[in-house]
Amino acid sequence: MRPPPLRPPLGCLLTGFGSLSASRNKLVAQAAAAPHLCYLRKNMHYQTEHRGRPHSPDFRIYFKTSQGKYVSPFHDIPLVAEPEQGNDVPAKKPKNDENEVLFNMVVEVPRWSNAKMEIATKEPLNPIKQDVKKGKLRYVANIFPHKGYIWNYGALPQTWEDPNHTDAETKCCGDNDPIDVCDIGVFSRSGDPSESARHLSMIDEGEMDWKVIAINVKDPDAKNLNSIEDVRNSRPGHLEATVDWFRKYKVPDGKPVNQFGFNGRFKDKDFAVDIIKSTHEHWRALLQKQTNSEGIECKNISCCESPLKCSADEASDVVQSVRTMLLMISNTIIAYKTVKLLKGLGLVISMHIF
Repeated sequence: MRPPPLRPPLGCLLTGFGSLSASRNKLVAQAAAAPHLCYLRKNMHYQTEHRGRPHSPDFRIYFKTSQGKYVSPFHDIPLVAEPEQGNDVPAKKPKNDENEVLFNMVVEVPRWSNAKMEIATKEPLNPIKQDVKKGKLRYVANIFPHKGYIWNYGALPQTWEDPNHTDAETKCCGDNDPIDVCDIGVFSRSGDPSESARHLSMIDEGEMDWKVIAINVKDPDAKNLNSIEDVRNSRPGHLEATVDWFRKYKVPDGKPVNQFGFNGRFKDKDFAVDIIKSTHEHWRALLQKQTNSEGIECKNISCCESPLKCSADEASDVVQSVRTMLLMISNTIIAYKTVKLLKGLGLVISMHIF
Protein backbone atom coordinates (compact mmCIF):
# COMPACT_ATOMS: atom_id res chain seq x y z
CA MET A 1 0.00 0.00 0.00
CA ARG A 2 1.22 3.54 -0.59
CA PRO A 3 1.92 5.60 2.52
CA PRO A 4 -1.03 7.94 3.15
CA PRO A 5 -0.25 11.66 3.19
CA LEU A 6 -0.87 13.84 6.23
CA ARG A 7 -2.36 17.30 6.02
CA PRO A 8 -0.78 20.25 7.80
CA PRO A 9 -1.16 20.22 11.60
CA LEU A 10 -4.18 22.03 12.99
CA GLY A 11 -2.44 22.54 16.26
CA CYS A 12 -0.66 21.07 19.21
CA LEU A 13 -1.82 20.24 22.75
CA LEU A 14 -0.21 18.57 25.74
CA THR A 15 -2.25 15.41 25.48
CA GLY A 16 -4.72 16.62 23.00
CA PHE A 17 -5.49 17.07 19.36
CA GLY A 18 -2.32 16.93 17.36
CA SER A 19 0.76 16.10 19.38
CA LEU A 20 1.02 15.05 23.01
CA SER A 21 4.04 15.41 25.20
CA ALA A 22 4.62 13.51 28.42
CA SER A 23 7.38 14.18 30.90
CA ARG A 24 9.22 11.77 33.22
CA ASN A 25 11.15 14.35 35.19
CA LYS A 26 14.58 13.75 33.71
CA LEU A 27 17.06 16.62 33.38
CA VAL A 28 19.51 15.83 30.63
CA ALA A 29 21.71 17.73 28.23
CA GLN A 30 20.42 18.65 24.81
CA ALA A 31 21.50 16.28 22.06
CA ALA A 32 23.98 17.45 19.45
CA ALA A 33 22.60 18.38 16.06
CA ALA A 34 23.05 15.77 13.36
CA PRO A 35 24.44 16.42 9.89
CA HIS A 36 22.12 16.13 6.93
CA LEU A 37 21.28 12.56 5.97
CA CYS A 38 20.88 11.29 2.44
CA TYR A 39 17.82 9.07 1.96
CA LEU A 40 16.99 6.62 -0.79
CA ARG A 41 13.52 8.15 -1.02
CA LYS A 42 10.93 6.85 -3.44
CA ASN A 43 7.18 6.54 -3.47
CA MET A 44 6.78 3.07 -2.03
CA HIS A 45 3.99 0.63 -1.49
CA TYR A 46 4.38 -1.27 1.76
CA GLN A 47 3.26 -4.71 2.80
CA THR A 48 3.24 -6.37 6.20
CA GLU A 49 4.27 -9.85 7.19
CA HIS A 50 3.00 -11.38 10.43
CA ARG A 51 5.16 -13.75 12.46
CA GLY A 52 4.03 -15.71 15.48
CA ARG A 53 0.54 -15.85 16.97
CA PRO A 54 -1.56 -12.72 17.57
CA HIS A 55 -2.05 -11.93 21.26
CA SER A 56 1.17 -13.72 22.19
CA PRO A 57 4.58 -12.35 23.26
CA ASP A 58 6.21 -13.67 20.06
CA PHE A 59 3.84 -11.92 17.63
CA ARG A 60 5.61 -9.50 15.25
CA ILE A 61 4.55 -7.49 12.21
CA TYR A 62 7.39 -6.78 9.79
CA PHE A 63 7.27 -4.30 6.93
CA LYS A 64 8.32 -4.91 3.32
CA THR A 65 8.42 -2.89 0.13
CA SER A 66 6.48 -4.07 -2.90
CA GLN A 67 9.79 -5.52 -4.10
CA GLY A 68 9.90 -7.75 -1.02
CA LYS A 69 12.71 -5.90 0.78
CA TYR A 70 12.32 -5.76 4.55
CA VAL A 71 12.40 -2.24 6.02
CA SER A 72 12.13 -0.53 9.37
CA PRO A 73 8.83 1.37 9.79
CA PHE A 74 10.70 3.61 12.25
CA HIS A 75 13.67 4.54 10.04
CA ASP A 76 12.95 3.64 6.39
CA ILE A 77 9.41 4.95 5.83
CA PRO A 78 9.77 8.67 5.05
CA LEU A 79 8.30 11.23 7.43
CA VAL A 80 7.13 13.32 4.48
CA ALA A 81 4.38 11.65 2.49
CA GLU A 82 5.45 13.00 -0.88
CA PRO A 83 9.22 12.56 -0.93
CA GLU A 84 9.46 13.34 -4.63
CA GLN A 85 8.82 16.97 -3.69
CA GLY A 86 12.25 17.19 -2.05
CA ASN A 87 13.86 16.80 1.34
CA ASP A 88 12.16 19.73 3.05
CA VAL A 89 10.41 18.84 6.30
CA PRO A 90 7.55 19.30 6.11
CA ALA A 91 6.93 19.10 2.37
CA LYS A 92 4.11 21.21 0.98
CA LYS A 93 1.46 19.56 -1.13
CA PRO A 94 1.61 21.08 -4.62
CA LYS A 95 -1.18 22.48 -6.78
CA ASN A 96 -4.34 23.03 -4.74
CA ASP A 97 -3.12 24.21 -1.34
CA GLU A 98 0.41 25.48 -0.89
CA ASN A 99 -0.03 25.47 2.89
CA GLU A 100 -1.02 21.82 3.08
CA VAL A 101 1.58 19.59 4.71
CA LEU A 102 1.48 15.83 4.28
CA PHE A 103 3.19 13.34 6.59
CA ASN A 104 3.18 9.57 6.79
CA MET A 105 1.73 7.70 9.76
CA VAL A 106 2.33 4.09 10.76
CA VAL A 107 -0.87 2.68 12.33
CA GLU A 108 0.02 0.60 15.38
CA VAL A 109 -3.42 0.25 16.97
CA PRO A 110 -6.74 0.24 15.06
CA ARG A 111 -9.64 2.22 16.47
CA TRP A 112 -11.80 0.50 19.14
CA SER A 113 -9.19 -2.22 19.84
CA ASN A 114 -7.55 -2.81 23.24
CA ALA A 115 -4.22 -4.56 22.61
CA LYS A 116 -1.34 -2.15 23.25
CA MET A 117 0.61 -2.58 20.02
CA GLU A 118 3.74 -0.53 19.35
CA ILE A 119 6.82 -0.22 17.17
CA ALA A 120 9.54 -2.30 18.82
CA THR A 121 12.16 0.45 18.91
CA LYS A 122 14.79 -1.78 20.54
CA GLU A 123 14.54 -4.69 18.09
CA PRO A 124 16.28 -4.89 14.68
CA LEU A 125 14.04 -3.52 11.89
CA ASN A 126 11.58 -2.34 14.55
CA PRO A 127 8.56 -4.61 13.89
CA ILE A 128 5.22 -3.90 15.55
CA LYS A 129 4.62 -6.04 18.64
CA GLN A 130 2.28 -6.15 21.62
CA ASP A 131 3.77 -4.47 24.66
CA VAL A 132 4.67 -6.72 27.59
CA LYS A 133 5.11 -5.63 31.19
CA LYS A 134 6.14 -7.93 34.04
CA GLY A 135 5.69 -10.91 31.73
CA LYS A 136 2.10 -10.04 30.79
CA LEU A 137 0.69 -8.74 27.53
CA ARG A 138 -0.66 -5.23 27.89
CA TYR A 139 -4.18 -4.07 27.02
CA VAL A 140 -5.79 -0.69 27.61
CA ALA A 141 -8.95 -0.81 29.70
CA ASN A 142 -12.29 0.49 28.47
CA ILE A 143 -12.66 3.98 29.92
CA PHE A 144 -16.40 4.65 30.14
CA PRO A 145 -18.04 5.51 27.81
CA HIS A 146 -15.22 4.57 25.40
CA LYS A 147 -14.19 1.20 23.94
CA GLY A 148 -10.42 0.70 23.69
CA TYR A 149 -8.52 3.30 21.71
CA ILE A 150 -10.93 5.95 20.43
CA TRP A 151 -8.91 6.70 17.25
CA ASN A 152 -6.50 4.89 14.98
CA TYR A 153 -3.30 5.26 16.96
CA GLY A 154 0.23 5.20 15.64
CA ALA A 155 3.46 7.09 15.06
CA LEU A 156 5.25 9.46 12.71
CA PRO A 157 8.24 7.64 11.21
CA GLN A 158 11.68 9.26 11.29
CA THR A 159 10.89 11.20 14.47
CA TRP A 160 12.34 10.62 17.94
CA GLU A 161 11.50 12.22 21.27
CA ASP A 162 15.04 12.36 22.58
CA PRO A 163 15.39 11.55 26.32
CA ASN A 164 18.69 13.47 26.21
CA HIS A 165 16.82 16.66 25.30
CA THR A 166 14.85 18.80 27.77
CA ASP A 167 11.97 20.81 26.33
CA ALA A 168 12.44 24.52 27.00
CA GLU A 169 8.79 25.15 27.87
CA THR A 170 7.70 22.01 29.72
CA LYS A 171 11.13 21.27 31.27
CA CYS A 172 10.56 17.59 30.49
CA CYS A 173 12.67 15.23 28.42
CA GLY A 174 11.54 12.99 25.57
CA ASP A 175 10.04 9.53 26.08
CA ASN A 176 12.50 7.71 23.75
CA ASP A 177 9.82 6.94 21.13
CA PRO A 178 8.59 8.35 17.80
CA ILE A 179 5.89 11.02 18.01
CA ASP A 180 2.41 9.55 18.56
CA VAL A 181 -0.50 10.26 16.20
CA CYS A 182 -4.27 10.01 16.73
CA ASP A 183 -6.19 9.63 13.45
CA ILE A 184 -9.70 10.95 14.15
CA GLY A 185 -11.16 9.84 10.81
CA VAL A 186 -14.29 7.72 10.52
CA PHE A 187 -12.43 4.71 9.13
CA SER A 188 -11.25 2.19 11.70
CA ARG A 189 -8.50 1.20 9.30
CA SER A 190 -7.38 2.37 5.88
CA GLY A 191 -4.40 2.42 3.59
CA ASP A 192 -5.27 5.90 2.38
CA PRO A 193 -3.63 9.17 3.39
CA SER A 194 -4.78 11.11 6.40
CA GLU A 195 -4.59 14.70 7.56
CA SER A 196 -3.33 15.72 10.94
CA ALA A 197 -4.76 18.40 13.13
CA ARG A 198 -3.23 19.82 16.28
CA HIS A 199 -0.66 19.08 18.91
CA LEU A 200 -1.37 18.02 22.48
CA SER A 201 1.34 17.84 25.12
CA MET A 202 0.97 15.17 27.78
CA ILE A 203 3.28 14.54 30.71
CA ASP A 204 3.31 10.78 31.12
CA GLU A 205 5.16 9.67 34.26
CA GLY A 206 7.44 12.71 33.98
CA GLU A 207 8.32 12.34 30.28
CA MET A 208 7.25 14.40 27.29
CA ASP A 209 4.85 12.44 25.09
CA TRP A 210 3.52 14.61 22.27
CA LYS A 211 0.27 13.59 20.59
CA VAL A 212 -0.56 14.77 17.08
CA ILE A 213 -4.21 14.85 16.02
CA ALA A 214 -4.70 13.94 12.37
CA ILE A 215 -7.22 12.72 9.82
CA ASN A 216 -6.93 10.42 6.82
CA VAL A 217 -6.83 12.55 3.67
CA LYS A 218 -9.43 10.27 2.08
CA ASP A 219 -11.82 10.78 4.99
CA PRO A 220 -15.12 12.47 3.96
CA ASP A 221 -14.47 15.29 6.45
CA ALA A 222 -10.80 15.84 5.63
CA LYS A 223 -11.33 18.77 3.27
CA ASN A 224 -13.49 20.56 5.86
CA LEU A 225 -11.14 20.17 8.82
CA ASN A 226 -8.35 22.73 8.55
CA SER A 227 -8.03 24.00 12.10
CA ILE A 228 -8.67 22.89 15.64
CA GLU A 229 -11.78 25.09 15.67
CA ASP A 230 -13.10 23.19 12.65
CA VAL A 231 -12.77 20.01 14.68
CA ARG A 232 -14.55 21.54 17.67
CA ASN A 233 -17.42 22.71 15.47
CA SER A 234 -17.68 19.56 13.35
CA ARG A 235 -17.25 17.03 16.16
CA PRO A 236 -18.40 18.54 19.44
CA GLY A 237 -16.84 16.85 22.45
CA HIS A 238 -14.23 14.87 20.49
CA LEU A 239 -11.25 16.90 21.66
CA GLU A 240 -12.49 16.86 25.24
CA ALA A 241 -12.91 13.07 25.00
CA THR A 242 -9.31 12.79 23.76
CA VAL A 243 -7.96 14.72 26.74
CA ASP A 244 -10.18 12.74 29.12
CA TRP A 245 -9.00 9.42 27.64
CA PHE A 246 -5.32 10.25 27.94
CA ARG A 247 -5.81 11.62 31.43
CA LYS A 248 -7.44 8.45 32.75
CA TYR A 249 -6.29 5.47 30.67
CA LYS A 250 -3.65 4.33 33.19
CA VAL A 251 -5.88 4.68 36.24
CA PRO A 252 -7.31 1.10 35.93
CA ASP A 253 -3.71 -0.11 36.29
CA GLY A 254 -3.41 1.63 39.64
CA LYS A 255 -1.50 4.66 38.36
CA PRO A 256 -2.37 8.33 38.89
CA VAL A 257 -3.98 10.44 36.18
CA ASN A 258 -1.65 11.92 33.56
CA GLN A 259 -0.81 15.61 33.57
CA PHE A 260 -0.72 17.93 30.57
CA GLY A 261 1.54 20.72 29.47
CA PHE A 262 0.12 24.13 28.63
CA ASN A 263 -2.80 23.41 30.99
CA GLY A 264 -4.17 20.83 28.57
CA ARG A 265 -4.62 23.34 25.74
CA PHE A 266 -4.07 22.29 22.15
CA LYS A 267 -1.30 24.19 20.42
CA ASP A 268 -1.60 25.47 16.86
CA LYS A 269 -0.39 24.03 13.58
CA ASP A 270 2.85 26.02 13.45
CA PHE A 271 3.76 24.78 16.91
CA ALA A 272 3.02 21.20 15.89
CA VAL A 273 5.14 21.44 12.75
CA ASP A 274 8.03 22.90 14.77
CA ILE A 275 7.83 19.96 17.19
CA ILE A 276 7.77 17.48 14.30
CA LYS A 277 10.77 19.15 12.65
CA SER A 278 12.66 19.18 15.95
CA THR A 279 12.04 15.49 16.62
CA HIS A 280 13.03 14.71 13.03
CA GLU A 281 16.38 16.41 13.68
CA HIS A 282 16.78 14.38 16.88
CA TRP A 283 16.12 11.26 14.82
CA ARG A 284 18.79 12.31 12.33
CA ALA A 285 21.29 12.66 15.16
CA LEU A 286 20.28 9.21 16.37
CA LEU A 287 20.92 7.64 12.94
CA GLN A 288 24.29 9.38 12.73
CA LYS A 289 25.31 8.16 16.20
CA GLN A 290 25.66 11.78 17.32
CA THR A 291 23.73 11.20 20.55
CA ASN A 292 23.16 8.49 23.13
CA SER A 293 20.87 5.95 21.47
CA GLU A 294 19.24 4.92 24.77
CA GLY A 295 19.02 1.34 23.49
CA ILE A 296 17.23 2.24 20.24
CA GLU A 297 17.91 -0.19 17.38
CA CYS A 298 18.81 1.87 14.30
CA LYS A 299 19.34 -0.76 11.60
CA ASN A 300 17.94 0.56 8.30
CA ILE A 301 18.32 0.01 4.55
CA SER A 302 17.73 3.53 3.15
CA CYS A 303 19.66 6.18 5.12
CA CYS A 304 22.79 6.03 2.98
CA GLU A 305 25.00 8.23 5.20
CA SER A 306 24.08 6.40 8.38
CA PRO A 307 26.79 4.07 9.75
CA LEU A 308 23.91 1.79 10.77
CA LYS A 309 22.64 1.20 7.22
CA CYS A 310 22.52 -2.47 6.21
CA SER A 311 21.89 -4.34 2.97
CA ALA A 312 18.56 -5.86 1.97
CA ASP A 313 20.10 -9.31 2.45
CA GLU A 314 21.17 -8.44 5.99
CA ALA A 315 17.66 -7.16 6.73
CA SER A 316 16.21 -10.42 5.42
CA ASP A 317 18.60 -12.37 7.66
CA VAL A 318 17.21 -10.47 10.67
CA VAL A 319 13.66 -11.59 9.91
CA GLN A 320 14.71 -15.15 9.12
CA SER A 321 16.55 -15.38 12.44
CA VAL A 322 13.31 -14.43 14.18
CA ARG A 323 11.55 -17.21 12.28
CA THR A 324 14.17 -19.72 13.46
CA MET A 325 13.82 -18.56 17.06
CA LEU A 326 10.04 -18.87 16.95
CA LEU A 327 10.25 -22.36 15.50
CA MET A 328 12.65 -23.41 18.24
CA ILE A 329 10.38 -22.01 20.94
CA SER A 330 7.14 -23.46 19.60
CA ASN A 331 8.56 -26.58 17.93
CA THR A 332 5.90 -26.23 15.27
CA ILE A 333 5.75 -24.75 11.79
CA ILE A 334 2.46 -23.05 12.65
CA ALA A 335 4.37 -20.51 14.76
CA TYR A 336 5.62 -18.92 11.56
CA LYS A 337 3.27 -17.93 8.82
CA THR A 338 2.44 -15.05 6.55
CA VAL A 339 -1.07 -13.77 7.08
CA LYS A 340 -3.23 -10.98 5.81
CA LEU A 341 -3.33 -7.62 7.53
CA LEU A 342 -5.20 -7.97 10.81
CA LYS A 343 -7.69 -5.20 11.59
CA GLY A 344 -5.52 -2.43 10.21
CA LEU A 345 -2.36 -3.25 12.16
CA GLY A 346 0.75 -1.94 10.48
CA LEU A 347 -0.95 0.27 7.91
CA VAL A 348 1.05 3.17 6.55
CA ILE A 349 -1.22 6.14 5.97
CA SER A 350 -0.63 9.78 5.12
CA MET A 351 -1.94 12.35 7.54
CA HIS A 352 -2.91 15.99 7.24
CA ILE A 353 -1.99 18.15 10.23
CA PHE A 354 -4.39 20.94 11.05
